[in-house]
Amino acid sequence: MKNNDNVLCFGEILWDNLPSGARPGGAPMNVALHLTRFDINATVSSSIGNDKKGIDLIAFLEASGLRTDLIQHHKSLPTSEVLVHLDEHNSATYEICEPVAWDEISLNQELYKEVLASKAIVFGSLASRNPITRNTLMKLLENDLLKIMDVNLRPPYNTEEIVKTLLMKSDIVKLNDDELIAITDWYNLSGTLEERMKSLYILLNLKTLIMTMGKDGASVIHENEFYYHKGFKVATVDTVGAGDAFLAGFLAALFDKKSVPQALKEACAIGAYVTSQAGATPLYTKDVIQNETFL
Repeated sequence: MKNNDNVLCFGEILWDNLPSGARPGGAPMNVALHLTRFDINATVSSSIGNDKKGIDLIAFLEASGLRTDLIQHHKSLPTSEVLVHLDEHNSATYEICEPVAWDEISLNQELYKEVLASKAIVFGSLASRNPITRNTLMKLLENDLLKIMDVNLRPPYNTEEIVKTLLMKSDIVKLNDDELIAITDWYNLSGTLEERMKSLYILLNLKTLIMTMGKDGASVIHENEFYYHKGFKVATVDTVGAGDAFLAGFLAALFDKKSVPQALKEACAIGAYVTSQAGATPLYTKDVIQNETFL
């Protein structure tokens, strides 16, 4: 792993159009923002349109302390917007428009320099729906750095072949329980959730496999050891971005050389906090999360 401590977060940046209003979002941006709040250097690479929504996203990133030099400006495609639906339990489902600016992220000199200088890259499966962005990601993944995949199966953008290719290139994979079942079914793996986790962990030769289960907590396999945390009970406002916050909290603790049980506890805490607030990136300090004073 490189001496540089930067984490590159690659993929979609967008507006989540919630019933309560539009809020900045996109898994890579969410992860980058939460990492910075835990004092981890993180940069987001994406693309916006030549429109007001893109300008407003740049303003949000700057106000949040994130660099914007790796945000490309597409000449013709619009800034991404997602329609978010909340069910009776305030769990979110998404309508994702296409094509949008982040469908065509190019591998320019600035991005390539960044990946060479980074110790880790965080990416998801959604941004690979378009071959242009997918090819850029594949080039980035050829480099020697920690590869962290945040699985986000969003029908119809959950092509088995593409997701499998990304999984095979990953060192750390985070998914939810529904995604675990879907992916292990692809590989004809069966059993309980724990058994499926262990089988997938071995099959992909992973360093770490993380599974979130909403209100039922989360499980991790790290260096062949299994861990579980029951999570924290909070009143759910919406679930948008909770998994992204969880991943950032876990990675930040891991990068700080904390134990896996402690990393899992802190990840569950930040995931719960975000669930109890509106939108993917509510304001907080890391002390509030680590000391669990929000509970």
